[in-house]
Amino acid sequence: MTAKARTRFAPSPTGELHIGGVRTAIFSWLLARHTGGEFYIRIEDTDRERYVPGATRRILEAFDWLGIDLDGGPDHDELRAMPSNEDYPGALDDGEYKGIPGPFVQSQRLPLYKQWAEWLVAHGYAYRAAETPEELSRMRAEAQARGQTFVFREEMRLRTDVRPDEPHVIRMRVLPRDGQTEFDDLIRGHLTFDNAQVDDQVLLKMDGFPTYHLAVVVDDHLQGVTHVLRGDDWLPSAPKHVLLYRYFGWPEPRWAHLPNVLGTDGKKLSKRHGAQSVFEFRDQGYLPEALINFLALLGWAPGGGDEQNVFTRDELIAKFSIERVGSSPATFDYNKLDWLNGVHIRRLSDADLAERLIPFLERAGICIDSPARRELLLKIAPHIKERLKKLTDAAPLVDFFFADISTPPMDALIGPKMDRQSSLEALRATYRLVESFEPFEDAPLEQAMRALCAELQLKPTQLFTIVRNAVTGKPVTPPLFATMAILGRETCLTRLARAISCLQSPGE
Repeated sequence: MTAKARTRFAPSPTGELHIGGVRTAIFSWLLARHTGGEFYIRIEDTDRERYVPGATRRILEAFDWLGIDLDGGPDHDELRAMPSNEDYPGALDDGEYKGIPGPFVQSQRLPLYKQWAEWLVAHGYAYRAAETPEELSRMRAEAQARGQTFVFREEMRLRTDVRPDEPHVIRMRVLPRDGQTEFDDLIRGHLTFDNAQVDDQVLLKMDGFPTYHLAVVVDDHLQGVTHVLRGDDWLPSAPKHVLLYRYFGWPEPRWAHLPNVLGTDGKKLSKRHGAQSVFEFRDQGYLPEALINFLALLGWAPGGGDEQNVFTRDELIAKFSIERVGSSPATFDYNKLDWLNGVHIRRLSDADLAERLIPFLERAGICIDSPARRELLLKIAPHIKERLKKLTDAAPLVDFFFADISTPPMDALIGPKMDRQSSLEALRATYRLVESFEPFEDAPLEQAMRALCAELQLKPTQLFTIVRNAVTGKPVTPPLFATMAILGRETCLTRLARAISCLQSPGE
């Protein structure tokens, strides 16, 4: 068996959790679970300018909704200590599970970054610099004017006698200056970068906060990360991180840079393609099981001739392999997501489906606020399963069960290739049948109504269209006879009587 992997997902609390980031988290989680290892969340909140209050709480709530279990992450105390209180009831009681050391919020680890930045300076792998933002902007503009990419190097410093007690940043030295940095990537193979194109990255800012580059290396090492999975947007930064590991003398994790997720137009996934955050998908009626299934297939496939597309969580964990992740960009296809969501809906028990539908029905104004209404919804659930792609599809299929309907207009009560009089006679015959028929149940009712079609010399489509519109007010509903049985005899008679009145002329 593959050695146990310890992986992490390290989002920045700068807004909603993007669906591309969730795909990365799912791959990291699956790798850890497949190998019997650990998966945890670390909040990278060192970018103070872009910090969004409430974002951390939303990230953790998104993982709760998805059902991605954690072996570590920020606990109540750490969340309460953030610049805005990010605590919530579902947070971990103690973040240090499975031997993963916290804290799991980077702003609460600042002494560690200072310690290791100073270590790099002391050992010749980093230096102090004090160029102002204005001076750096001027250097950048001059490079652009020459048609060059701006790469800051030590010899460009404007002041070389920067003291530790004056405002400054700490920058890494890229060594050797004209050499190459090489490493292996689990997805992209052997990679080589020219050091001349790698800038002397700022590691510690003037305010004492680290940049991502220092913090991620220090944290991943101290927290025992064995595999770093991230989007290939981070490839240009990879040689900096590899060099830092080598400067420190720490064993490198296995690297895996995941391909981008594209829209169906071949461009990088963005808001113009539709929903972007986890909660947008939740609110549009997607199941977490379907979303995880779909995202796992964006770049990964079981391989070996296995063409399975529908997976439970346990099946994904059993079959996932990082070696089966491709290097080509994956396409986010809403049609496939809708199909998968429908499949997962049909896999739900009736009781589970009914429970999940309640918030969507209530949002549409259908209150399920009593035991009787819950029981009614449970009766309806098996009859709408096959018609749902998303949970939001349910409300128009069930609203007429929970509230009275307006009598449809006359043209909706006239059957295909029928006139008013023949439609009226068909409704009257249906009323008489419904009034006395026993047992008032789905299958016997269908048999009787089909016999009535033959008696009236009508096609089933003709009679059933009229009756459906009369008792539901809609042309599309769950199966007609199950619908009538659930509505009950008295409701059906009341609505049929109104339809008959609508078709009658004065004196009829």
